[in-house]
Amino acid sequence: MRPKIVVIGSLHTDFTVKVKAIPRIGESILGESFKRSPGGKGANQAVAAARLGADVTLIGRVGFDFFGKELIKNLMDNGIDTKYIIEDSETYTGLALIMVDKNGDNILAVASGADLRIREEDIDKVEEVIRSSDILLIQLEIPLHIVEYAINMAFNEGVKVLLNPAPAKQLSKDLLKKVYVLIPNEKEAELLSNVKIKDLHSSQMSAKKLLESGIENVVLTLGKNGSIIGTKEETIHITGLNVNAIDTTGAGDAFCGALAVALSSGKKLKDAVIYANYVGALATTKIGAQEALPTKEELEDFIKVL
Repeated sequence: MRPKIVVIGSLHTDFTVKVKAIPRIGESILGESFKRSPGGKGANQAVAAARLGADVTLIGRVGFDFFGKELIKNLMDNGIDTKYIIEDSETYTGLALIMVDKNGDNILAVASGADLRIREEDIDKVEEVIRSSDILLIQLEIPLHIVEYAINMAFNEGVKVLLNPAPAKQLSKDLLKKVYVLIPNEKEAELLSNVKIKDLHSSQMSAKKLLESGIENVVLTLGKNGSIIGTKEETIHITGLNVNAIDTTGAGDAFCGALAVALSSGKKLKDAVIYANYVGALATTKIGAQEALPTKEELEDFIKVL
């Protein structure tokens, strides 16, 4: 059977400009190219999981506008169940303004729009969908009280929760105790653990500190340097992959979607992280967020040639 994953999160339209270097404050530069593309961490992670073969339902909101309809059509084209995505006539579809430099590094600003209007009743409507899923995958680009509400529902139903705490916010210990796998990057881990990350040793210390909050497992992503896995039994480093990265915009979302697929397919955590590392690395070899997310077949070909 296909893994069954529910994603609750954001849907954005990304406006990406490729530049030689990220401008300084007050500096104007000429971009090399422009692209409009579907994005938002919720939608990105949903597409990542669907392209890897999962049965995915996405819950969220868009504006009642051209961009919202475009995003929903794109999700449907990727085989995602969109019946619980609400078109909100009182606001606009979320958007992100992104600049990507020659090294593939990026900066971005998000105008959340409809993402901030998700309601508890939106989650109530999908209680049965959550109950029958393998994993709930959620992020922090929607209101925190909605994140807490959804995690409580999944936890009470015995459904494993994967939380990508992005963008970084302080989270209560009561919430973290209900998380099966927390997937922070270095900045997010620093905020939540109060451990400054400088190297692999401090990354492992941060993961151990997070485990003290009651989280069952931590997977701390380190970009090209791989990941730290923290469990009650051990803390280990999974090395990264050497690829020609041209855009890191969707790599973290690719990793999260892949980890959800691997775990819901029955892989052990270490094997799931190794699998997700491949997916995240492959996503950096193309421009864009969702456009760069690999299919199952592309991933298999990529692994063969490494």
